[in-house]
Amino acid sequence: MKGIGGAAMQILVVEDEARLARLLERGLEEEGHTAIVATDGADGLSIALAHPFDVIVLDIMLPRLDGLSVAKRLREAGNRTPILMLTARDADLDIVTGLDSGADDYLTKPFSFDVLLARIRAVSRRGDIPRPTVLRCGELTLDPATREAQRGPRRFTLTRTEYALLEMLLRRAGHVVPRDTLLEAVWGFSSDVESNTLDAFMRLLRAKVELPGEPKLIYTVRGVGYSLREEPA
Repeated sequence: MKGIGGAAMQILVVEDEARLARLLERGLEEEGHTAIVATDGADGLSIALAHPFDVIVLDIMLPRLDGLSVAKRLREAGNRTPILMLTARDADLDIVTGLDSGADDYLTKPFSFDVLLARIRAVSRRGDIPRPTVLRCGELTLDPATREAQRGPRRFTLTRTEYALLEMLLRRAGHVVPRDTLLEAVWGFSSDVESNTLDAFMRLLRAKVELPGEPKLIYTVRGVGYSLREEPA
């Protein structure tokens, strides 16, 4: 059987709200798709790793393992199934964080079922697209799968906080990352970490990324944030 506007698909729905999960399952199956439902992140991850799907519809706020972690672990495991994140979070930072975790698209609740179907068709057309796994700016590289950092032939180790900061800067290389974005992404929305704590960690990170004699990569944009970029020689 064919769904409206496209071929039938195998779709994994990871959603802990029982009523919505049932509605999604019934609606997708009425369109001719096969829908498998997981009600927590850990089960969703296990199912996604064990069985092939055309699309994964993934909530963010989930028991046991949140949707961002599920997406990251799938990508780290080499799973490239298109992911459509479905969540009530609609702030710009939430959307950026969701997409950076490995999602292909982001739909906020409440939503139109017709729009959901259109988004599913859109991400499914992208298929199993290879993604660059190593973040890079000039000679500086960071491998999210292994957490290995390297500048040219020189390797260096990072603390958890230093890694999170460098990953954020590399994913937005060439752009200014606002201070609030860094604070929220690394320490969380409810954290009371002071701005000068961010500056202290950035100094520690710079000491590892930029040894004496090496070109500058991390720039301070006063009153705004930080930027990682390679200046022309």
